[in-house]
Amino acid sequence: MEIDNQQIIQFSSGLPGFIDEFEFVILDIPGNKAFQTLQSVVTPELAFIVTNPHQYYVEYTFQLDEQILEHLGIENEEDVVVLSIVTLKSPFKTSTLNLKAPIIINSTKKRGKQYILNQEEYLTKAPIVSPNMQYVEGES
Repeated sequence: MEIDNQQIIQFSSGLPGFIDEFEFVILDIPGNKAFQTLQSVVTPELAFIVTNPHQYYVEYTFQLDEQILEHLGIENEEDVVVLSIVTLKSPFKTSTLNLKAPIIINSTKKRGKQYILNQEEYLTKAPIVSPNMQYVEGES
């Protein structure tokens, strides 16, 4: 697969559990608007299914501290992309989202980091099906 170098997101600290993986791209999944793949550039077999957590938890909010804003070079809120890693299960309704450690990306500067929140209300295995879930076209 050919990857446009301008689409590579740099994770200077890697990801927890994958500290030697520094470069990823976000790939769309054909026919599915709800999910994408966070794909390692170096290790083809390393990929994570990700989604915008606000599609499932409308009131999901948190503050980024100064250290992460500086680390990622974030200057505008519009540059921030928040993704959650999905653990897919069968049946789909038992799948979970990691709300405790979202992936934060500066979409302009192509820098990313998995950010561990100190907020107790967010779980590492939050149900993908919630009472206030909003369905997205193409979701299966």
